[in-house]
Parts: sequence; structure tokens; C-alpha cells
Amino acid sequence: MKFMKLGSKPDSFQSEGNDIRFVGSELATDIVVNIGDVRFYLHKFPLLSKSTRLQKLVSSTTEEDEEIDISDIPGGPSAFEICAKFCYGMTVTLNAYNVISARCAAEYLEMHESIEKGNLIYKIDVFLNTSIFRSWKDSIIILHTTKSLLPWSEDLKIVARCIDSIASKASIEPSKVEWSYTYNRKKDPHWNGVPTVPKDWWVEDLCELDIDFYRRVIVSIKNQARTSVGVIGEALRAYTLRRGSLEKGDVVKNRLLVETIVELLPIERGCVRCGFLLTLLRAACVLECSEAMKRELVKRVGQQLEEASASDLLIPAPAEDDTVYDVDLVLNIVEEFAMRGCGSEGYVLEGEVLGRSPVAPVMSGTLQVKVAKLVDGYLAEVSKDPNLPLSKFIDLAEMVSGASRPTHDDLYRAIDMYLKEHPGLSKSERKRICALMDCRKLSMDACTHAVQNERLPLRVVVQILFFEQARTSASPAPNPLPDSLAPRENNGSLGSSRSATTTTNAEEDWDEGLPNAASMRLVGRKGSERSIGSASSVEKGHAKETKGGGGRVSKKMFSRLWSGKGSRAGGENSSSDTSGSPRSSVNHRNHHNHHHLEEAKSTPSRNMRHSVS
Repeated sequence: MKFMKLGSKPDSFQSEGNDIRFVGSELATDIVVNIGDVRFYLHKFPLLSKSTRLQKLVSSTTEEDEEIDISDIPGGPSAFEICAKFCYGMTVTLNAYNVISARCAAEYLEMHESIEKGNLIYKIDVFLNTSIFRSWKDSIIILHTTKSLLPWSEDLKIVARCIDSIASKASIEPSKVEWSYTYNRKKDPHWNGVPTVPKDWWVEDLCELDIDFYRRVIVSIKNQARTSVGVIGEALRAYTLRRGSLEKGDVVKNRLLVETIVELLPIERGCVRCGFLLTLLRAACVLECSEAMKRELVKRVGQQLEEASASDLLIPAPAEDDTVYDVDLVLNIVEEFAMRGCGSEGYVLEGEVLGRSPVAPVMSGTLQVKVAKLVDGYLAEVSKDPNLPLSKFIDLAEMVSGASRPTHDDLYRAIDMYLKEHPGLSKSERKRICALMDCRKLSMDACTHAVQNERLPLRVVVQILFFEQARTSASPAPNPLPDSLAPRENNGSLGSSRSATTTTNAEEDWDEGLPNAASMRLVGRKGSERSIGSASSVEKGHAKETKGGGGRVSKKMFSRLWSGKGSRAGGENSSSDTSGSPRSSVNHRNHHNHHHLEEAKSTPSRNMRHSVS
């Protein structure tokens, strides 16, 4: 820390209690200066020789009344004492902590060069220009001290000069930094013991500034345009975290903090991480910030949504809502992501992707896949809320296009969680939510779980078995014979997208092998129809298909379905919304299947009425 000594005489100021200050001298004092509750007993001559203001005040008093009051002097008694000691020629030391108060008090007392050469104002200005403003840490310290000296420090341009000094140093090339600074290298993952100056070396020191000064410093740094937006973004994040929890404490203070940080964010995408933006958005909702600010944060989050995690999106709903989390806010964020890059290269158009817009631009590629996985993970979390409406679940799930989900395992998990937490759904509602899922995009593990899931409608389970059979039929069976002797099989292939309009060979083979009299219609989300056999027919046809060695997994799934869900099948076909018990006896299941086949042979039209729809 820089310092400057003034005067050469010994300090002879003495005190009596907390409110009496006097100079130890053989000469009797002839003036009393009152500053609040403190009284200074001093001599006129040394004071009046250097202060124009004191000359004016003394000239207006009478001989009987030698007291003057200057309670409005900036810096108070301590600052006046420094000025008084300078007038007496006593030794006084100025540093970053007291120099600004002394400078403002000297200005108040009008201690200019016009009254005496080398007066206090001149000496302090030289000290500021040659030492304080050239020091990084001293500039920050005096900026702290100016807050209690407003408006004097502002009028004297001291605040502006401090900010310019700090901003210019923060904008310098790191290799040219030669002054000391605070930087915790233990937190730096790139620290390897080499004494290099990091790009964000100044971030930690500025975290000590009050929000109004901090805002002005960051604005000055941005105006100099020599610091990367990434470093500025990291500075804003570090400052916000240093202030503690944004959702607790003084609401007005925290709201001002959030509004200031959002205002200071660089406009460039990626200047801060998406998780930090969501932290600000969560705080803005809790602190009831302006709607314009919330929209700005929603837009920014949508621009880099692929970086977020499901837990980041769990923003509490407003107090007046019944739901736990603000799903509408996430809907807006995902919509912003979908609208991102409209008309740019690498983007495609897909109709009715947003659910609320007939045509909306959708980003293709890995980013959309990441967001689809994020949305499915978020749906699994919010599904635990018993008050979450089915319509909001479906709206959010449909915000993601089908092409962006290579697998529907995460979506299936979210649907299953919703069905579990909302047991009161009607049959039509369960079918509606399950229609979001493409059974052809489920993994083997998900299929195995789904065929035993009592919460799924039977038509969904049969769909899963149908597509799994088609998949295994399309896969070549292992053959121990040489290629030249191996029998040739005419197996088809199954498309990977639910929106495919052509029927694959595997599906055709599956359809042709089923008895027409016992067929059931399966209608997909987009109106496509599939015809498969009744329960008994499916089992027999599947057994026939797997004699050549293929389809072992599907055969196992059929066995689980018909051995564990016989009573459920009957319940679904009789338009019951309750699932059958997996513990139904084998005799009852055989009797039911035999009865069902008899009905199929005698009254085909009646069997159609019992189809799963």
C-alpha cells in the first residue's frame, strides 16, 4: 500500500474523553470548532493561514463568541483533524484508507493554492496521481471509501478516476500485469505451478465492490473492448456467487443484484453457462422481477439450452399455481430453442413441432438430440407432481420432434412415472399419453420392462411385442453352417422412424401370417393402422416364426405377456380400465383364450368390437 507523510512537527493533539480534542501548547487556544458532538480547542493563526472557509466563518463571529460549527464537513471529525494537523505542520500519514476523506475535507475548507503555495489539496492530488491511481489494490480501496463521501467524491471526479484506473488495468494484456492481485490458484483447474497471469486475474478483487460501483467498472471494461466476453461473463458469475443466496435475505437488494447482472451480460451467446442463466431466471421468478427481464433470460437460456441439466430446469411455480414446478416457463424456453437459428444453414422446418405453431423452425443434429434427452429427463422429474395436468406433459413432450429422439427409453420412463403418480387417469387419457411413444424406438431392456408394466394399456404392450417380433424376424438367425450351405431367408428390415409411410417386409410377413378373422386394429399417433392377431394367434404365429432359431427374446416376451397378463387382456377387451393381476391361474387363462377363439370363429364382427382401440 502506498502512503505519504506530511509535516515534520510532533503530533501534539490530545483528547479528553470522546468529545474533546485540543492541542498541547503553552499558548492558550482562541477558537472552538464544533463538529457534531466533538469540540476542537485550537488556535486561529495556523488554521486561517491555510483555509479560506475558516477565514470567512471566523470573520462572521463576534469577539465574545469564538465558536464555529462545521458539522457538515465531509469525513467528519477524523478528516478535519488531518487538515488541522497539516495546518499546524504536525506529522500526518496519508494512505488509501484516509486520503479521500482528507481530500474532500480540504475541498470543504477551501485549502487551495490561492491562499498558500503547496497547500493540502495540491499535495493530495499529487499523491493520488503519482501513487494511488497507479496501484491496482489502492484504487479499489479508495473506490470503497468514496461511497461514504458522496456527493463530494463524485463532484471531485474521484470516483470516475478510480473506475477508469481499475478498468484500464483490468483490460491490459495479462502478460503485462506486474502488480499484485488476489487469485486463488487452488481453484484454477489449469494451474500447473507455472507463474503465469490468468486472463481472469482481476475477477476476484472486484467482487468486493458494491453493486453500483461494480456495474460502472464492468461497463467501463466492456467499453474498452479489450476483454473477452467469456472473462466478463465469468466475472459476473463470480460476483453473483460471492453475494450469497439470491433467494434469501433482503429482497430489494437481491432484486437489484439480479437486474444489474442481467443488464451487464454481454449479448454474445455462450458468454456464461446455461446453468448460471437458469440460476438468474429462478431468482428472477422468486424475487418477482419484471416480466421483460424474465423474457430476456428465457431467450438467453433457449439459445444454449443444450448445455442445461434437468435439475437446472426445476424452477418453482408461482405461489398461486397448484403445480410444484413452472412447466409453462420451460415450455417457453424450449420454444425459444426451437426458434433459434431461423433461416440459418443447418436448420430444417417441421410442421406442428411446437404444438402451438403450425410451422416452426427446428434445429437439426446433435443439439436437438441433447435437448430431447433433456426434456425427457425433465418430464420424468415433474411427473412426480400429482397436480401436473396431462395437457402440460403432452405439450412439452410434443415440443421435441420425433427425429430428435434416437431412442424413446427416456420418454417411456417419463410416461411410466406419470402413470404411476396419476393412477386416476381414464383409459382414453392413458392411451393419449402413451401415443407420445414410438414402440419401435425402445431398447430391449425398455421392451422387457414395458411388457410387464401393468400401467400401460394392452394395445401398447401388443404394439411393443409386434414391433419386437418384426425386429427379430428381420435379424438373420445364427447359422453354424458355411455360407455356401446356409439356407436363404427372405427377411425384411424395419424402419427406425415412426413417421415412415411404407410398410416393411417384416411387417408384411407378420400381417400375412395372422388369421384375418381374429385380427385387431392398432392405430398409431399419426393415424397409421396395423393388424395383428388375437392373443392366442399371436402366440402361435410367433412360435412358428422362431423355430429357425431367431426371435428368442420376443418369444420370451410373449410368454411373459400371456402368462402374466391373461386376466388383464380380458379386462382390456371388455373395456375395463383396470389391469388384470399377473397372478392369474393358467387354467383360467387357457379357458379364456379358448373362449376367445370360439368367438372369433363364430362371430368375426363381434371380435372386431372387442379389438383394442
